[in-house]
Amino acid sequence: MPFIANTDEQRKEMLDAIGVSSSDELFADIPKDLLAGELNIPAGKSEMRVISDMQKLANRNANNLTCFLGGGFYDHFIPSAVDALSNRSEFYTAYTPYQPEASQGTLQAIFEYQSAICRLTGMEVANASLYDGGTALCEAALMAINITGRNRIVLDSGVNPIYRNMIYSYSKNLSIEFEEIEVKHGQSDRAKIEAALTDDTAAIIFQNPNFFGGVDDFSDVVEMAHAKGCLTIASVYPVSLGILKTPGSMGVDIVTGEGQSLGIPLSFGGPYLGFMATRMKHVRKMPGRLVGETEDTNGKRGYVLTLQAREQHIRRDKATSNICSNESLCAVRAIIYMSLLGKQGMHDLAHTCATKAEYAKTRLSKIKGVKVKKTTPTFNEFTLELPCDASIVVSKMIDKGFAAGFPLGRYYKGMDNFLLVAITEKRTREEIGMYAEALESVL
Repeated sequence: MPFIANTDEQRKEMLDAIGVSSSDELFADIPKDLLAGELNIPAGKSEMRVISDMQKLANRNANNLTCFLGGGFYDHFIPSAVDALSNRSEFYTAYTPYQPEASQGTLQAIFEYQSAICRLTGMEVANASLYDGGTALCEAALMAINITGRNRIVLDSGVNPIYRNMIYSYSKNLSIEFEEIEVKHGQSDRAKIEAALTDDTAAIIFQNPNFFGGVDDFSDVVEMAHAKGCLTIASVYPVSLGILKTPGSMGVDIVTGEGQSLGIPLSFGGPYLGFMATRMKHVRKMPGRLVGETEDTNGKRGYVLTLQAREQHIRRDKATSNICSNESLCAVRAIIYMSLLGKQGMHDLAHTCATKAEYAKTRLSKIKGVKVKKTTPTFNEFTLELPCDASIVVSKMIDKGFAAGFPLGRYYKGMDNFLLVAITEKRTREEIGMYAEALESVL
């Protein structure tokens, strides 16, 4: 029997106070057909039995696969110092800062994180983080609408399809008009983009590298958009910025991305880290919170929540977003990771990923029936065309010990035979060779 703290006398006292004779009367307004029958809930188990059952379930997870899977989340090496420092109790027990007088240590860590994101993206100001890359992109779209006063968004289909679904869900009841532009040969279609940019367009959203792994320079798209008074929003892979042209140097207005690759382990979707950076002129329309550096009356350096334009701090009709929190601990991990690598380290990491990906392309292209799509330059991800359904190949490769990649047919019509493969610095030439042999054996 379940343990119920209230005695029969106490329950009767409460029922008398609200004027009913039994607990059943509390549910009298619910149709009886909804309450018919017993709930199909099994009997309770002991703690020891539950732990045993959960362990058996966990053991079914394929946690020993060599990972070639990407699509927005990547298997990067995380230095031990990231865990050692972020696991200090000062960091992992600290609550998300809500007020200006929050811990100076927490505020300084976030300030340093913001500064690093600005340097990485080439932008002028960054916020204290958002929930994840998809949420950040959704907030950027709403931010562009608030800035321009327009309600139409052009969305490149090279943007992560999960993010695009999130944007549609996020804005379902906001009367926002969307136009998707199909990618042409793995690259953004300039002609269609130019035709789609109209005087009522708030922004165009694109991704670099795009979901197929293609790298692009969107400087011309930025010029097209600005000529129409539109803003530009770029979703980026932060590690790639170690060698790629930054969105800031392209003239992009708002930059977002998923920060999982910056020292945060893969973990069934989270907790992860959404980052956002923009131009200083748009800072008061940026959602979330922002930490600033200041001086006290004695001239000592200090940190304070400078902007927090959310519904709990200002009038609801003036709030930029209903985002109530940020990913402080994940942001701390990210700044520790970036600090450990430094500018040269980020460059070397990106270069290593790109170089190994080129080696993998060459190795895999030698497999009969496999074609590497080479219509655009790539960073660490590329698309394979297989002679059969990629989903079936992925299933067979699991038995060989590999998470082989992302089957693009899951989100793109007509691409059932296409597989997105990711290479990080963790993948050795030996592993790439073993992957190629396994792939050849299952085809």
